Amino acid sequence: MTSSTPLADATALRERVAELFPALRADLESLVRIPSVAFSGFDQAHVAASADAVAALLRDAGLPDVRILRAPKPDGSDGAPAVVARRPAPAGAPTVLLYAHHDVQPPGDAAAWDGEPFEPTPVGERLYGRGAADDKAGLVAHLGALRALGEDLACGVTVFVEGEEEDGSPSFRAFLEKYRELLAADVIVVADSMNWKIGVPALTTSLRGLVDGYVEVEVLEHAVHSGMFGGPVLDALTLLSRVIATLHDEDGTVAVEGLVAAPEPAVDYSEEDFRADSSLLPGAELAGTGSIAGRLWCKPALAVLGIDATPAATASNTITASARAKLSLRLAPGQDPGAAAQALERHLLAHAPFGAKVTWTLKETGRPFLAPADSAAMRAARDAFAAAWGTQPVDIGVGGSIPFIADLLEVFPDAAILVTGVEDPDSRAHGANESVHLGELEKVVLAEALLLSNVATGL
Repeated sequence: MTSSTPLADATALRERVAELFPALRADLESLVRIPSVAFSGFDQAHVAASADAVAALLRDAGLPDVRILRAPKPDGSDGAPAVVARRPAPAGAPTVLLYAHHDVQPPGDAAAWDGEPFEPTPVGERLYGRGAADDKAGLVAHLGALRALGEDLACGVTVFVEGEEEDGSPSFRAFLEKYRELLAADVIVVADSMNWKIGVPALTTSLRGLVDGYVEVEVLEHAVHSGMFGGPVLDALTLLSRVIATLHDEDGTVAVEGLVAAPEPAVDYSEEDFRADSSLLPGAELAGTGSIAGRLWCKPALAVLGIDATPAATASNTITASARAKLSLRLAPGQDPGAAAQALERHLLAHAPFGAKVTWTLKETGRPFLAPADSAAMRAARDAFAAAWGTQPVDIGVGGSIPFIADLLEVFPDAAILVTGVEDPDSRAHGANESVHLGELEKVVLAEALLLSNVATGL
């Protein structure tokens, strides 16, 4: 693919991106229509169809080597299909690995959506639909940058589009090791994060780690009549509630001993903005201490994601024998996930109420991420973002986790990792009415094209 416009400066590249953007939006809409949920219980033919669509788009973008590949999961079964597309570097030029994922979260409660989850719906400057932001827009950002540069691309590029990120990336490490030579790069761009706000870009310089699993409380061998035995015996759901209540102090700070906090960030995130971004109800008080940004990025957070117990609609007059909750513990940068998991288990077992049997089952861990304060790759990215938006980017942390970044760092220790993204505070990734701001997406495309140009001129 040859560009029709000289790309000697940012102005020419901006014009080229604007010219290409209607087609990029159409490609995003086509991708959103594919319900590529990699979770078990969902039709995996859609994930395969999504991989085929991604491969076709990357071939059309002029990448000569495009493959759909898989690696084994820990249980020996095949992982979901990933797409790897490559264009070798000219002699002496660096190679950039561009990461995104084409799988999406399940739609959840369809009634909570204003439209159909897998029918892209434009409203104002936003495009709604599952995956419109997380992370099919990330893929479109890569696609747009490659189309905009065309034959003027002066560095090597490998595009890696994973197919099971939302399902915990079970085959990711095996994939990196199996295809290490295909994926090796000098710079890795992970387009799966967010910007500070509409009109202000960001580089994600820290991510919290993750520990999640199940705590179960058992008190009876089987359910018994609540009238005949109630009083001396408390039901398992009440006991589970008492365990959960020990996880936070009175001010809402996580009360598990052995967890660490990172230094407070310099960025100011106002309470007013946070309340608006999080949709907090009027009158609801904030938990924890310190700055809002510090509580979000630099301290542990613990949430109950769900509870398994007798449904209220079908409950009989019996005392519940057992109850289970899924816990998600986000870890501050600098925290070892193994140590955090042990600390959480110790806490839960030490707070078993009324002698009930408490068990903890660990499901997943992920390491936090902390980028170098300054590097050649970071400077190249900041320059590109400033040119695309007309304002300096903000270095932010993100309260969420991208556990596979630790695998990238271990397999490719010499690569510089940049975490970028297309989301904004109102994108509602993982929730109902997920959306991407189309004007911001166009700027992301331009920024990535400029970044590739900056990297090509030397790190």
